Amino acid sequence: MNWLDSDDRPWGRWEEYLNEDGYRVKRIIVHPGQRLSLQKHEHRREYWVIAAGTGVFTLDDSEKSISTGDSLYIPVHGVHRVQNTGDEPLIIIETQLGRCEEDDIIRLEDDYGRS
Repeated sequence: MNWLDSDDRPWGRWEEYLNEDGYRVKRIIVHPGQRLSLQKHEHRREYWVIAAGTGVFTLDDSEKSISTGDSLYIPVHGVHRVQNTGDEPLIIIETQLGRCEEDDIIRLEDDYGRS
């Protein structure tokens, strides 16, 4: 696959496919039983499409089960997290809009000791 950037994380991996002024597209792969940090962003909103797998999505004070084909919206400042509850990788196609930098992650809780 051809990606611009990628990074292995304790929960899985992300791969960047587009990074233009004002928007960015990534594929996020969450390993079974793992979850992202509880986080928010100051400068971007995100749209997620669940390409494969099952999990639980948290946004602010609500949780919902998610599976292949679901789409999710995360507003600026929306406190969010996703957890893979299945036996296969959870694959998310993420489109970011706004200032799309990796340093725009404010971690509120993290299973892996990151701040």
